[in-house]
Amino acid sequence: MRSKDSEVRDRKGLIIVISAPSGSGKTTLCKRLVAEVPNLRRSISVTTRNPRRDEINGRDYFFITQEDFVARKRNNEFIEWATVFDKYYGTPRSLVEEMIRSGEDVVLSIDVQGAMQVKESYPDAVFIFILPPSISALEERLRKRKTDDSDEILKRLQLAREEMKRIENYDYVIVNRSLKASLRELFSIITAEKRKVERSKDEIDGLRSF
Repeated sequence: MRSKDSEVRDRKGLIIVISAPSGSGKTTLCKRLVAEVPNLRRSISVTTRNPRRDEINGRDYFFITQEDFVARKRNNEFIEWATVFDKYYGTPRSLVEEMIRSGEDVVLSIDVQGAMQVKESYPDAVFIFILPPSISALEERLRKRKTDDSDEILKRLQLAREEMKRIENYDYVIVNRSLKASLRELFSIITAEKRKVERSKDEIDGLRSF
């Protein structure tokens, strides 16, 4: 009989894509999700923007120069990449593919542009969109964050409206009214997706062999 560890290694990991307008609580949700769900890791994105005051290179993002980013993009080193407010963001291909090959599930916290690129290459990934309770609530969160000036906040609110038009391209939507409730919904989605028959064929075949 195979051990649980060998079953994890044999199972291909699940890619979970989570998108949301800036300020919707996506980063906090992803960090809590990874901390509480076994065998789930967060993909760390590469960006050319400057770190915020509480961000650490290699933990929150890999912060690199624009020249370095362009070179990596040219070498096809990203699963997806996007430009947001004149800054580049991308997901390293090698890290994600290594994780899913080893049977680990991986969360990609990325914007709508990037999510659509991932959908082309990994159509079996799970796509989740996080919504704020309202645009006014989103504006309040952005202002409380105190990382952007008024003009930047207006740009982010306009971008949020544009991103929300793409929700139909996602599998699930969660309105983030409270962290606890949103986490519970995320847990339910991931559990259900992992129990789908097409994702459990190896386990089913193993049971049929007895």
